[in-house]
Formats: sequence, structure tokens, C-alpha cells
Amino acid sequence: MKRILVIIPTYNEADNIRQLVAEIHAVYDSIHILVVDDNSPDKTWELVEEMKAGDSRIHLIRREGKLGLGTAYVAGFKFAIENGYDFIFQMDADFSHNPKSIPKFLQAIKDKDLVIGSRYKNGVRVVNWPIKRLILSFLANVYTRVTTGMPVADATGGYKCFRREVLAALELDKIRSNGYAFQIEMNFKTYKKGFRLTEIPIIFEDRRVGISKMSKRIIIEAIFTVWSLRLRSLLRML
Repeated sequence: MKRILVIIPTYNEADNIRQLVAEIHAVYDSIHILVVDDNSPDKTWELVEEMKAGDSRIHLIRREGKLGLGTAYVAGFKFAIENGYDFIFQMDADFSHNPKSIPKFLQAIKDKDLVIGSRYKNGVRVVNWPIKRLILSFLANVYTRVTTGMPVADATGGYKCFRREVLAALELDKIRSNGYAFQIEMNFKTYKKGFRLTEIPIIFEDRRVGISKMSKRIIIEAIFTVWSLRLRSLLRML
């Protein structure tokens, strides 16, 4: 039986984490969950400590401060490799990624290496976003696709499932990005190494509670990362 891990980075997600864990296990009882918490001031990590005390399916990495999304996922990926998980999900903590989609990912990963939950495959599937943010996100993905040549409609989405073999091949210590740029870099390096990518349509719903982590710095990083990846690819530096 395949071992499955869901990695959830958190920073001030105390209002969400208990319910999210419960909903994931309601969909797939045997799945393991790793929360990577950046020492949340609202003590998200403390709630996870309580849950994991009585449940061997729940794991926690508590870091010393707010170190960023990309490094949180890299820490989670290393944990997954070291502990022999076969399929590794990444998922936001704010319910924008519906746990009910997990079976669709597991079906698709049977003959693929990376499955991306896409907001923009065969139309736009985003709920409760301001129109300006939706346009920015959509155009950013068009820009990424045109610049890199990567055949992915939603390169910045964060709901994904990897085979362990992909993560083991990507030299995780060399991943340079955080934020949305991290998603682009992981997808691009997976694509350039010849792994099999596919997208499945998902409904993306804006967070139920809490504050978005979006910032201008994240946007600027993504813009420059796209050209950096293109250049390094042309120079065969990836």
C-alpha cells in the first residue's frame, strides 16, 4: 500500500488547522499529515502538538521563525523522502484547497509524476477573489507559460502531488525561491528533468478566515524567477 503525506505550511492558522486535519482524514483515513509551522504567534504549533500526541498520522516541524513558504516545503519534502512516503501532497492551510479533491489527485498520479491542481485548466475556477487579483494571477500564468515554454496553465498554484522520485531528483538544497516563485521553480525543474506532468481542474476558493500572505515582494520575486529559470535552462545550468 502506498504511503501518502500531506505537507501543510502554517503561519497563524490556528483558526483552520484542527478542522482541516479532520476534513483530510474524513476523505482518506490513512493519510499522514505534516504541519511545518514557522513559530506562529497564534500558537498554531501548539494545537498541532496536542493533536499529534494522540495520533501517529500527524507530524510537526516547528521552525524558529517566519522563514517562508519555499523553505517550509523543502523541509517537508526532505521529511517525506527520509520517511519513505510514496506520494507527497502540498496544500494550503486556509481551505482554498479542498481536501475532497485528494482522490482525484491519487487517481491521476498513477501514471504521472507530478499532478497540479489547476485553477485555469479548461476555464477559470476561482471563487471569492477580487477581480484585480484574479486578472493578476491569470496573466502571471500566461506570462510564465510563454516565457518558459512550460505547458502548464497554472504554474503558480500550490495544490499538488509529487511522486517521491521527483523530489529525490530535484536537488532540494538548490531550490532558490519562496512564495509563488517556488511553485514555478518546482514545476519547471520537474518538467526539464523529463518527468511526466499533468493538470487536473480544481475549484479554488479564497481563504475562509485569516489574512492572505500575498505581498509585492512575492510578486516581484516571481517575475524575476521566470526569466532566471529561462536563462539558466538555456545555459544548461539547471
